[in-house]
Amino acid sequence: MKFAICNETFGDWPIEQGFEMAKKHGYTGLEVAPFTLGTRADLVSPQQRSHYLKTALSFGLEIIGLHWLLAKTEGFHLTTNDADVRSRTANYFEELIRLCADLEGKLMVLGSPLQRNFPPEMGHDRAMENAASILEKIVPSLEKHQIQIAIEPLGPQEGNFLNHAWQARELIKRVGSEQIQLHLDVKAMSSEGEPIEKIIRDNADLMIHFHANDPNRLGPGMGDVDQRPIFRALKEIDYRGWVSVEVFDYSPGVETILESSMRNMLAAIGG
Repeated sequence: MKFAICNETFGDWPIEQGFEMAKKHGYTGLEVAPFTLGTRADLVSPQQRSHYLKTALSFGLEIIGLHWLLAKTEGFHLTTNDADVRSRTANYFEELIRLCADLEGKLMVLGSPLQRNFPPEMGHDRAMENAASILEKIVPSLEKHQIQIAIEPLGPQEGNFLNHAWQARELIKRVGSEQIQLHLDVKAMSSEGEPIEKIIRDNADLMIHFHANDPNRLGPGMGDVDQRPIFRALKEIDYRGWVSVEVFDYSPGVETILESSMRNMLAAIGG
């Protein structure tokens, strides 16, 4: 297992300060939210991309890819019935793929609940059909750049599309490409009604990325969820991908989040 940190954790810190802190506490990867680089992926200049990548590499950090793909954007939506909006969304995904490639990333986590929720009258099946139509269009670009999209199930507190891993599997099946696989997140799995370790084992065949956190919006081990069975399951399935720490409550402070999360994960692995 390799450990990464989501870069929005650093807030408005200079990037060098955040990278130095990540390296200090044992992280070797960075997961990048596009909105931390610019208001839109296509507005991030080649110079910005090059500088960000070179700075990360200078600290011995690998940029593993992107997440929060559509967050803080306007005019894009994954499940809408509006064909024009779906077309614009597919085109924007192409921009995100180019950004990811320029940062030497290999995966893109598709969460962004506000840009994928659907009205009740639509129904989940039609929403899935619309989402699949967008993903199918971008498969050639994903193949060209050797990038995979990791579909992220999210709990009902976030929205109504893909609340369970089995639903994400259905979307993956509809697209039918090796470039579209599965992401699992501890906070999201906590609402599925099954033990988290069972969900991990049941989906070992498709899972390519993992977020470590807690339903209380803090880092792994900073809440009530016992991390030991989770990391035991990851070891049992021989998971060798990235475990990326994603938090939503930054009140403990950046260094506390990084240090506590890493210490708790290592303890869970050894426990």
